[in-house]
Amino acid sequence: MLNIPQTLASELNLKPFQIESALELFAEGATIPFIARYRKERTGEMDEVQLRDLSDRYSYLTELEERKAAILNSINEQGKLTPELKAKIETCLQKNELEDLYLPYRPKRRTRATIAREKGLESLAEFIKSLNVKNGPLVPLELEAVKYISEEKGVKSGDDALKGAADILAEEVADKAELRAYLRDYLLDEGTFVSHIKDEHAEGTTKFEMYRSFSAKVRNIAPHNLLALCRGENEGILSFEISYDEDTVLSYIESQEIKTKHRPIRAFYQEMLKDAFNRLMKTSLINEVIAEKKLYADIESIKTFETNLRELLLSAPAGMKPTMAVDPGFRTGCKVAILDQTGKFLEYQAIFPHTGADGRVKAAQSVKNLIEKYKIELIAIGNGTASRETDEFIGDVLKTIDRKPVKVIVNESGASIYSASKLAGQEFPDLDVTVRGAISIGRRLQDPLAELVKIDPKSIGVGQYQHDVDQKLLKKKLEETVESCVNYVGVDLNTASSQLLTFVSGITSAVANNIVAYRDANGTFKNRRQLLKVPKLGPKAFEQAAGFLRIRGGENPLDNTAVHPESYKLVENIASDLKVPINQVTQIAENLKKTGLKKYLTDTIGEPTLRDILSELEKPGRDPRAEFKYATFKEGIKEITDLKVGMELEGVVTNVANFGAFVDVGVHQDGLVHISQLADRFVDDPKKIVKVGQVVKVRVMEVNEKLKRIGLSMKAAKQ
Repeated sequence: MLNIPQTLASELNLKPFQIESALELFAEGATIPFIARYRKERTGEMDEVQLRDLSDRYSYLTELEERKAAILNSINEQGKLTPELKAKIETCLQKNELEDLYLPYRPKRRTRATIAREKGLESLAEFIKSLNVKNGPLVPLELEAVKYISEEKGVKSGDDALKGAADILAEEVADKAELRAYLRDYLLDEGTFVSHIKDEHAEGTTKFEMYRSFSAKVRNIAPHNLLALCRGENEGILSFEISYDEDTVLSYIESQEIKTKHRPIRAFYQEMLKDAFNRLMKTSLINEVIAEKKLYADIESIKTFETNLRELLLSAPAGMKPTMAVDPGFRTGCKVAILDQTGKFLEYQAIFPHTGADGRVKAAQSVKNLIEKYKIELIAIGNGTASRETDEFIGDVLKTIDRKPVKVIVNESGASIYSASKLAGQEFPDLDVTVRGAISIGRRLQDPLAELVKIDPKSIGVGQYQHDVDQKLLKKKLEETVESCVNYVGVDLNTASSQLLTFVSGITSAVANNIVAYRDANGTFKNRRQLLKVPKLGPKAFEQAAGFLRIRGGENPLDNTAVHPESYKLVENIASDLKVPINQVTQIAENLKKTGLKKYLTDTIGEPTLRDILSELEKPGRDPRAEFKYATFKEGIKEITDLKVGMELEGVVTNVANFGAFVDVGVHQDGLVHISQLADRFVDDPKKIVKVGQVVKVRVMEVNEKLKRIGLSMKAAKQ
C-alpha cells in the first residue's frame, strides 16, 4: 500500500518533516490558520494554501487506501487476486484508475454475459479466444458452436451459441482497465462538445443563444461554457454531447484485441468488439469524461468564487464611525437607520424624498437633523431601486450644510436575505425587515467583513454558476475562505457578533454564543486570559483562538496584537533587556531591530516567530486591509437609457468571472468588461487584472436596452 506521507511529500514538493509535522498538528486538533500563523518552525513555514492542499490530498489518499483494502478483500474472497493485480491496486493513485481495475471483479447485476454463462457457453468463449492468436488454426466457428445447442438451456442454434459467447467476450473486453483508460484519454484529447438549442425554442428567445450551434474541444472547453451547457440541459433548453471519430476508436480496439489473420474469426471479433464498445463502454466512458470535465469546471468556478469572496470580505473598511444607512425606495420611502461608532443601532426614520416637493423638503430636514444630532461621518446608500435618485438627493442636502459626511453607494447583495434570516430576527427582534436591511447596509460600510459573515456566501453575488457546481465542495471551500479572512484580519473580542466569532480558529458556534453571553453578563473583556472563564472554552480552544482575538484598550497592550499569549513571556524578557516599558511596544520593536533577533532564538521559537512578533510590535492593532476608497458615479447617469456609447465612467467591480468582470456604473445593471477588453495586452486570467471592490474607469462599448446588456472596456481608459 502507499506510504501516504512520502507520496504527499513528492506530489506537493514538500520535505517529509513538513508533511509529518503538519499531519501531527491536524491530529492534535490544530486549525489551518493557527498552524500557518503560530507553528511556522514546526512546518517549515507552510502557508495556508499549502496546508489546505495537504489536508485535501491527505483526505483523498486516505479514502483511496480504505477503498483499496475493501477491493483487495473482495477480489481475494473470489480467489482471483494475483500478485500482479495486487501490485497494480496497491500502487494506483487515482480513484477512477482503481475502479477500472476492480471492474472485472465487481459483483454485477444479471447481464447478457451472465445469462450466456448460465447457458454453459463460457467454454465456447474460451475456445474462440484460443483461436485468436497470431498463427492460430482456422476452425469453422459454426462447427464448434453446434455442440452447445441445448433446448433445456435455451440454446436453440449454433448462431445462438455464438451470440452468447460473443456477449461473454464483449463484457471481458469492456472491463479491461488499460483499454478503458486509453479510450477515456482519447475522448478527453480528441472529443468535441457539440450543443443544439431544442426546436421549440425560437432563435433569440433564450439566454443560451451562443450555444444554439456550439462546439468546443473537450480538452479546451472553458469552465463557464461547460457549466452553461449543463445548466441549459437541466433547464430543458438545449442538449449536448461529445462527438468523436468512431472509426478511429474501433480501429484502435481491433488493433489491441484481434491477433488472428483468419477472416472468419476476425469478422466475428470485429462484430463483437463493436458491440462491446457501443453497448458496454461508450455511454459510461462519455459520462466519465463529462464528469471529469465537470469536476474541473466546478473547481475552477469555485476558485474564482473563493477569490472574489476573499476580495469582498477583505474590502477596506470605512471605519467604525457614526453612520447613516439608507435603504432607498420610491413609493414606500427610504429607510434610514443610524448606527454609532461601534455599529450599535440608535434610531430609525422613514423619509419620502421621491414622492413630491413636499416630501422632499421634509426628508431633507430629517436628514439634516439626524446628521447634526449624531455627528454623522459616513452615509451608506444601498445600490438597489432608487439608489441613484437617493444619492442625488443626499448630495443636494449635503450642499446646504457645513458637516460633510463621506457618502458611499454600498452593494446591498444579500442584505434582504440577511434581514429576513433567523440571525437578524435574534439580533433585532422588534425591528421590521426593511430596517434590518438598512442596518446591514450601514455596517457593511463600517466593516464589510464583520457584517458579510452573517450572510450565506452564495447570496452575496460574487459567484459564477454557483448553483451548478458541486454544492458540498462549494460550501467547504467558501467556509474555508471566510475562516481564512476572519483570522487574517483578527476580531475585536468586545464588539464581535457570535456569527463572526464562529469563524475564529478553535471557536465553535456554542462557544461563540457563550463568549457573547459572558460579555453581556460581565462587561467587556479586560485581558485574553478571561476567555478561560467562558463556559466550554478550555485550554485547547484558548491556544487556537487567543492570538486572533483583539482587546483594544485592555490591561495588556499585547492583547491588541497578533502576538500569541504563549510568547508574552518572551516579549516581556525582551522589554526587560531593552529597559523599555511593556506598554511602549513600538519602542520595543525599534530597539529590537537594532540589537537583532538571534539572542532570543530557542528550540521552539525561531526566526519566523520572532519576525512576526517584531512586525506586530511595530504597528500594534493595525488593520491589514487596504486603504478605503470609493467610486463616484457620474451625475445624471441613473438608468441604462442614460448610457451612450463612448462615455467614460467610474465604477466598482462587483464580480470577476473567467470570461471577464462585471462593473457597477450606477444604473442598476452591471456592465460586462469582457476578458478581451480588460487591458491593451492579452489577458489569460481576469483575476490578474481586477478584483472585486476595485474602483475602475471604463468606457461604454455597447448598450442593449432590450436585453439589459451593457458592454464596457477598460482599454485606453486611464486607471
